[in-house]
Amino acid sequence: MDYEMDIEPTGPQVTVREAEPYRVDFKLSSVDLAFANSLRRAMLAEVPTIAIDLVEVEKNTSVLPDEFLAHRLGLIPLNSKNCDQDVEYTRDCECEDHCARCSVTLTLHARCTGDDIMRVYARDLVVSGERANEWVGNPVITDPEGNGPLICKLRRGQELKMTCIAKKGIAKEHAKWMPTAAVGFEYDPHNNLKHVDYWYEEDPIKEWPVSHNAAWEHAAPPDQPFDYDAQPNNFYIDVESVGVLEPDMIIQQGITVLQRKLASVISALSGTGDGDHNGVMGGEDEDMMGVRSPDAYEPPEGIDGGFTAYANGGASAWGASAATPYGATPYGGGGSNRSYGA
Repeated sequence: MDYEMDIEPTGPQVTVREAEPYRVDFKLSSVDLAFANSLRRAMLAEVPTIAIDLVEVEKNTSVLPDEFLAHRLGLIPLNSKNCDQDVEYTRDCECEDHCARCSVTLTLHARCTGDDIMRVYARDLVVSGERANEWVGNPVITDPEGNGPLICKLRRGQELKMTCIAKKGIAKEHAKWMPTAAVGFEYDPHNNLKHVDYWYEEDPIKEWPVSHNAAWEHAAPPDQPFDYDAQPNNFYIDVESVGVLEPDMIIQQGITVLQRKLASVISALSGTGDGDHNGVMGGEDEDMMGVRSPDAYEPPEGIDGGFTAYANGGASAWGASAATPYGATPYGGGGSNRSYGA
């Protein structure tokens, strides 16, 4: 005997509409606006990646200043596969400055010996020494020529010789750690909820055409009474990766970030445990309880804040004013080489 049962789905529902190597477009339903927007913000700013953070300039005879090159190097996307578990934050590592557990070392050495202009690309960055896994720190090369982003151009006799230290971070600290190029987010494409008040000259329908997401919903009939209690239920999210992580991993790690933050909040409210500075259970300092972002942490009274890399004015192993293993920073004396925060 066959039984027919109508079971309505419960919990969040995901419908993947398009999937590409560096992009995924999906519909998220059966959640509220706060959850959907929290996921969007977590994917944008709190998924950890690897990026060049400190540059030691041994030789630079190009036309570009050291700081200009350091900034360019910091924005080159580096493979961050499994860095969430395999790589430590430098502030959490037991080493004095950096090591294979919390950083990746890349070298760049190029010298133009011909009469033609020599172009230096991201492909010329070479990973040296040990690292957490076989992927992390590799420059992301997606163009058909296999060159990657252009770093600089050299003429005859000009030379670049640099050592770059890549570290783990999140986009709340600096945009170079952002895993996404963009995150599209839309709900209620027909504006049935009247959350948007369109400015128009003559006809709002012609001047404000609906997006392609409107095909997935029905417009409310003009004579239908307005429901003041209606809430959005369907959200259309388009995640575009820069190549450091696959789109599905960005989404999964964004969910993981939310879980850690919620666990920390529940722990703090219930008094069953503490949260550490990453929002994970298990911290020992009561002053560090609760959910927070690393850069939003305020040190306890009586402490100057210099023990974190995020406190304003604190001593940081990453900033341009820091002491480095390569000598003094560019604005101090005593170092033979020049080090710059990327």
